[in-house]
This record gives sequence, structure tokens and C-alpha cells, in this order.
Amino acid sequence: MPTTPTPRLSGLSAFPLTPLHDDVLDRAALAGLVTRLVAAGVDSLTVLGSTGSYAYLSREERAEVARTAVEHAGDVPVLVGIGALRTRHVRALAEDAQDAGAAGVLLAPLTYQQHTEDDVFGLYRDVTADLDVPLVVYDNPGTTHFTFTDELYRRIGALPRVASLKIPPLPADPAAAAGRVRELRALLPEHVSIGISGDAAAASGLAAGCDLWYSVIAGTLPEPALALTRAVRAGDAAGARAQSERLRPLWDLFARHGSLRVTAAVAEHLRLARRSCLPLPIRGLDEAARAEVADVVDRLAPHPAP
Repeated sequence: MPTTPTPRLSGLSAFPLTPLHDDVLDRAALAGLVTRLVAAGVDSLTVLGSTGSYAYLSREERAEVARTAVEHAGDVPVLVGIGALRTRHVRALAEDAQDAGAAGVLLAPLTYQQHTEDDVFGLYRDVTADLDVPLVVYDNPGTTHFTFTDELYRRIGALPRVASLKIPPLPADPAAAAGRVRELRALLPEHVSIGISGDAAAASGLAAGCDLWYSVIAGTLPEPALALTRAVRAGDAAGARAQSERLRPLWDLFARHGSLRVTAAVAEHLRLARRSCLPLPIRGLDEAARAEVADVVDRLAPHPAP
């Protein structure tokens, strides 16, 4: 098994698409996305998250995504999503990710039947038992339809190899958000970082004390996401809020159409992926929505060279 670097679980972790063409993995487009993120200076990148359409891909496709990302990421740590319905399959995907050279793995408790807390704890216990790289716990109730309790956070956080917790958006009130981060830190071991997700909540989450931003938009537009992250790092909360406000038209599109479809439209508009790049049966945006996306993107970023 390849030796992997310890991921820098802080700063900005960019979540690129898994671009398809004619419903087949577009390896060249994926390599281009990864190379672009590395050149931009992201702290890490995470393939096969929700934006990476992991639930729609076969084991073989997911292994190829992991290998391609690691091959083109250089020294930037690559985290790989390993979520699946059965623990046996999750463990196989973890093995594939490690064999590819992943610096860490990301795991959400994917569901069809409703999970209990014991189900979810057992999943993480069983997967971490034979894992050789750090694991990020992915709490995404909007997709998994499972809500973590604080007690479950505490139990899972104490497991070996658990390195980070990817949380949903915090309360809008800054004092309440900071208080919630303090509560989480009291539950978790010191080495377990806290990462915010939900891009519209990134500035407030980082300002409240989260260690990193697990970012959808950074996978296609890394520069404005990096500007926001670096503003918080520099203690410039007002600058971070200004960056988030600049991106608000995208956040509004995410709310209306879903982040995956909007991100795919961004990538296609910037010629980073060919149309249509999503796994069937997921359809892309209609022409009117694509025009809205193009208008927003053209005001945020120049087109890359073809």
C-alpha cells in the first residue's frame, strides 16, 4: 500500500465534480479540474463527495477517480469519499482509496432503510478498525436523512483514525454559531478538526471558529473561495463576509436548483467539462437557468483557455 501524507485538515478543501461524457467517466476533464485546483493553491481536495456523485458510480469508476486525482494532485492531499449502503462495500472502497494513495477518506452514513444511532456508530467503528489513513465524518442530513446527536459525535470522535467532522451550517447568529463550535470542541478530542459545509454559511462558520471549509464551489471556482478563506485566516471577518456577498448570486442559484446541477453548469460554461457531465438520470439545468449561471460566472471569473 502506498505511503500517504497526513492531510492538512484546515483551510480550504475543494470538492470537484466527477465529470462524465456520454455517461462514462471523463478522465481527462477530471485531471484538468484537479490540476486547476492544485495550481490555485487549495489546501486539500476531496473527490467523490456529494458533488462528486459518489452514490451513482461503480466501485471500478470510483477507484479510477481516486487514482486519477492522486496522480495529478502532486503534494496536495486528496481525500476520497467512500460512502455506500453496506459496511462491507464501504470497507472495500476504503481499501481502494488507500491503494490509490489517498491521504484520507470521507464517510457519510448513506441510507435506504432508516439508520439508528447504533447502526451509524457500528459503521464508523467497523470501518476505522482496519483503516490506515485519517477519516472525515460527513454529517449531511439533507442527503442521508440521518441526524447526528452530540452523543454520537462524541462516541465516533473517540474512534481511531477519526480526524475531522464535516458539519452542516451553523446558526446564523454569530454568538450562537461560536457557542455551537465551542460545544463541539468540548465533545471531540483535540486532534479532531471541525469543518463547515454549506457554502453560503462558510464565512460565518469560519468566523465562528471552524478549522476549515469543505467547499462545493471551490471545486470549480477556487479563487473566490480561497479569497474568503484567507480573509478569515488574516482576521478580516468583514472581508470574508464581503467575499461571501459577492458569491451570493451563486448561493441563491444553489438554493433554487441544487448545488450539483449549478456546479455542473459552471464547469460546462467554463469548458472544464463537456455537456452533459452529470450521471444519468440526473439532468442538467434548462437553458434559462444555464443563462443565469453563465451571467453570474462571467462576473466572477474569466474563462480558462480551451
